[in-house]
Amino acid sequence: MICDLHCHTKLSDGSLGIEDIISQAKRTGIDCLSITDHDTMASFSRADVLGQREGVKILRGVELSAWDKDRNSKVHILCYAPQKPDRLEGLCLKSCEIRKACSKEMIDKVMEKFPITLESILKHTTASKSIFKQHIMRALIDYGYALEFYGELDSELFNPKTGSCYVEREYPDVNFVIDLIHTARGVAVMAHPAQYDNIELLEELAKSGKIDGVEIGHHSADENYRKELSAIADRYELIRTGGSDFHGLYNSVPTHLGSELTSQEDVDRILKLAAKKD
Repeated sequence: MICDLHCHTKLSDGSLGIEDIISQAKRTGIDCLSITDHDTMASFSRADVLGQREGVKILRGVELSAWDKDRNSKVHILCYAPQKPDRLEGLCLKSCEIRKACSKEMIDKVMEKFPITLESILKHTTASKSIFKQHIMRALIDYGYALEFYGELDSELFNPKTGSCYVEREYPDVNFVIDLIHTARGVAVMAHPAQYDNIELLEELAKSGKIDGVEIGHHSADENYRKELSAIADRYELIRTGGSDFHGLYNSVPTHLGSELTSQEDVDRILKLAAKKD
C-alpha cells in the first residue's frame, strides 16, 4: 500500500483544490492519502466522498499550529483520525485568527514598499481559511516584483529572523494542542521536526508519553537527522510517518504527491490507536 500522509489544498496554503489533489493521487498510484490543511478540517466530508469515488482511501488529518514555550519556537502537530473533530474547531478558529492578524500586519508592511493592492492579494485567498505569505508573494509575482516564491525577495521580506515584513505571534501551547487532539480521540504526530528544530521537544514529549508519532519522511530532514528521529522513534515506540508536504505551485522545494511515504504498518498503527480511543 502506497500512503502519503501530508499534503495541502487551497483550503490552506496549497494551490490545488481537493478534487485535483485526489485525482492526482489516483494517477500517481497512491492508495491512502491524508489531506492535512493548516488549522482547518473543511476538507473532511468532501475528501471522503471524492476518495471513495476515485478508489483512494482517505485518512482524515489536520496540521495544527502550536508553540514550544520553553524554546520560544513554532511546532506543527499532525492530528490523524480524530473521532470527535468538533472538539478541535475552536482551536482551529483561534489559530486561523492569529495567522490572519500576522498576515494583515505583513500585508501593511509590504504595501508600504510596493504599489500593490490588498485586493491583488486577497483574490488568491478566496478558498483558504486564512492568509499565508505565499498569497502575498503571488501578488508580488503577478506584478513583476519577483519571479519565484522562495527567492531573494521572499528572504528579504519574510525570513523569520531578518525579514523586514515578517510578523510572528505565539500559537497555542503544544501541550494543550496535543491534549486537545487526544480529547478529540485523534492520533498526535509531530510534523517535520527538522523544519523548526524541534528534536529536543520531541524527546521530551516522547519521554512523557504525550506524543504518538513523528514524521520522519519529510524533505526538510537529511539522512543524519532521519537517523536521529528514527532512534527516538525506536526508543519510545513511536509511530513513524512520511508525506510529501505537497503544496503545488507553493512548494518550497521540488516535490510531488508520493515523494515521501508512510508504511502500511504505521497507517494500521494509527487506525488501531484511534480505535482504542473510543
